[in-house]
Amino acid sequence: QAQLVESGGGLVQAGGSLRLSCAASERTFMRYNMAWFRQAPGKEREFVAVISRSGDRTSYADSVKGRFTISGDNAKNTMYLQMNSLKPEDTAVYYCAADSSSLLYKSPSKYDYWGQGTQVTVSS
Repeated sequence: QAQLVESGGGLVQAGGSLRLSCAASERTFMRYNMAWFRQAPGKEREFVAVISRSGDRTSYADSVKGRFTISGDNAKNTMYLQMNSLKPEDTAVYYCAADSSSLLYKSPSKYDYWGQGTQVTVSS
């Protein structure tokens, strides 16, 4: 069973950058596809990015493509989300998630394990 802990959130001005981290309790990246989701107040949880267990496939939401980069470090059991050119609409609680299937899903219902979330606030 994977345990996930996010960190790296905070307050940043529009146009700035943040790097989120998701630390796993085991060699999660060898067994699971890993993803980032986010949820703003009053909105549903939405897909941000996903990386395959092998690290050779990624997929991004259109709203973050070209600005965010997902990556993983198996040696450190840690996944990252580098967020550049941040916008106020990126403000949300960001969650990491793990899925044991072979496909890269964008629906949160497909993911088996979740972290507790980290707040990202982008001021205008």
